[in-house]
Amino acid sequence: MKFSFFPLALAGTILTLGACDVSNGLDLSSQQFKSHTEIDALNETQAVGSPFTQYLTKEYRDYANIEQDSMFDFADALHFARKGLASAEGDAVMPEPISDWNLQPSQIDALRTGRNRLINAYDRGGRELAPQESAIAQSRFDCWIEQEEENWDSPENVVCKNEFLSAIDILETKIGSAPIPVEEVMAPVTEMSSAEVEPMDIEDAKYIVFFDFDSSALEESGASVLDAVAAEVAKRDVSSVKVSGHADTSGATAYNLKLSQKRANMISKALQQRGVSSESIETLSSGESVLLVDTPDGVREPANRRVEISFE
Repeated sequence: MKFSFFPLALAGTILTLGACDVSNGLDLSSQQFKSHTEIDALNETQAVGSPFTQYLTKEYRDYANIEQDSMFDFADALHFARKGLASAEGDAVMPEPISDWNLQPSQIDALRTGRNRLINAYDRGGRELAPQESAIAQSRFDCWIEQEEENWDSPENVVCKNEFLSAIDILETKIGSAPIPVEEVMAPVTEMSSAEVEPMDIEDAKYIVFFDFDSSALEESGASVLDAVAAEVAKRDVSSVKVSGHADTSGATAYNLKLSQKRANMISKALQQRGVSSESIETLSSGESVLLVDTPDGVREPANRRVEISFE
């Protein structure tokens, strides 16, 4: 299987560059310098981690270089270079959230369907069973959504969309239509009896709920995390539940502090609805001061938009 990124017409890219940089609050001259620095680092790094993260690193490396050298889109080049650097460290970087991009309503349904297909394939073991196909599908999805934002009226924006649709078809064929049990995806490293397995100390447990950009709404994936938290509280001697809200660096510091508090309050309320005592819950907000992924100011980072839940 072979796919290749197809650069859009250079003239169209130049025309949209100014709008892209203004919408992201970036200074072009300084952003160009940052973009080169991080892409140089990505070009020189040796990826580690799973086969999926190593393949994904290569995909983001190729795309970031195209965005910088052929498209002169330094803001997006920086963004995808950062995703490549995270993947090179072994992190399973997720496909782009739809809410992070300035899209027309007519574009969203197809993108949402495509992203749901990709996440469903991951849930069925796609990254483990078909790592290269999974990496190609994700990189083409990210290319598709970026092209949709910048080239609303250009017929060339279907290139990455078509490559994504081909890649996801191949991925789904390889993993089949039935859910893959975890035991079949990853074999245990050692044989251990149930008597030998000790539960994690409650103080060491941590749960994380992630949020869409500029949102404190609980998504379905976050609700599943809270179900697990409530079950853990019910079966173990938990005297205190700490709920700590966070935000990424895009936006004013004061606004992000309030947003992180809203996220923490929402999680607290949702836990109470699941039977966790309000007296046991402590809510904290850190705004953008405690980042899971270190970024410059003004950067949208999905991993930093979160609430962390821990126990005492």
